[in-house]
Amino acid sequence: MPWRDIPLDDRTDSAAHGRREIRRLKICTVRPGLSFPHACQAIQVKRRRTNRKTGKTTIVTIYAITSLNPYQATPAQIAALIRGHWSVEALHHIRDATYREDHSKIRTGTTPRAMATFRNIAIGLAHLIGWDNIAAAIDHYRAHPDHGLQLLGLTD
Repeated sequence: MPWRDIPLDDRTDSAAHGRREIRRLKICTVRPGLSFPHACQAIQVKRRRTNRKTGKTTIVTIYAITSLNPYQATPAQIAALIRGHWSVEALHHIRDATYREDHSKIRTGTTPRAMATFRNIAIGLAHLIGWDNIAAAIDHYRAHPDHGLQLLGLTD
């Protein structure tokens, strides 16, 4: 795609978690016959992230396609959809990296879904009470199970 010639459609600038992030989005309509049968638009997202402590800047470019045509979603809506997708991916990363969910031997019936729900609840509770590092929260409550029971209101 001729990305250099395509105008910028959306730009966001945010600061959180000790870093500043600028996201730039370009969208172009694709021609029929692309290898992706329902593709209507191609998307380029450039993310420039600067660590405020170290000053180190990284630039990442991602490409995506969507079956949404320009009348179904604005560039800002597409940018929000992409950000929403990454928040889901972040949750899956925590479940796999911290809980090693992909290595689980639980594979039958409704038990895998129930375990994923319990993990999501634990992650949500940890975030709700201020833990940023889920592995550290797990280590803490493993070493101090009484704290977890108190948190849930199950002890005096």
